[in-house]
Amino acid sequence: MKRLLLIILLPFCLWTIMFSPWTAPHLNFWLCMTCSAIILTGLAFALDGPWWKHIEVPAGKALRYWVENILLGIVIAIALWGIFWVGDKLSQLIFPSFARPQVNSIYGMKEGFNPLVLSLLLLFVIGPSEEIFWRGFLQKRLAEHLTNWPNWQIGPIKLDARFWALVLGVAAYTLVHLFSLNFMLIMAALVCGGAWGLLYWLWPNRFPAILLSHALWDAAVFIWWPI
Repeated sequence: MKRLLLIILLPFCLWTIMFSPWTAPHLNFWLCMTCSAIILTGLAFALDGPWWKHIEVPAGKALRYWVENILLGIVIAIALWGIFWVGDKLSQLIFPSFARPQVNSIYGMKEGFNPLVLSLLLLFVIGPSEEIFWRGFLQKRLAEHLTNWPNWQIGPIKLDARFWALVLGVAAYTLVHLFSLNFMLIMAALVCGGAWGLLYWLWPNRFPAILLSHALWDAAVFIWWPI
């Protein structure tokens, strides 16, 4: 568990350097984000092996399994985009003084960069890498280390090690964005982390769909159809 806590400190350091107002102006954000994503994926692979070795593909139904995950990933990405579209409108009503300016500052990160290059990075490096580390590695490993935490049953919901791993994983994913000092970005991380973490908690064997949805949502909300 101590080694896992040390591992969690790595994304905290990387994200603080990338997002904090003291360091971010002096860095190429997309280069740093790409390198950070590669580092975290490499760490996950080194400690846990390739993510596809941890899923169970039904015997004789491999094609159906992958097609279902592709379709599900697209549906999840569309649903999340819709949730954020609604959330954007509500946030402007609730926080009219700063909601839109903070969202615009996030979109300002792409100014001066080739949209095609950013789309490819989000689709094939940044989005998948974040999911591989945060859900495919960290949330799974936390569940393995929290077996001595309280194990309760509340109706149909079982609050066991996997549940506490979900809670801590979402908290960590949200808090790494803290030094952006951007409330809207922090809330976006909370909503997305909560959604993907919840899906992984409910259906860990649908991880390919969750990974795909993260990649598609990143590119869609940031480049293709900004909110």
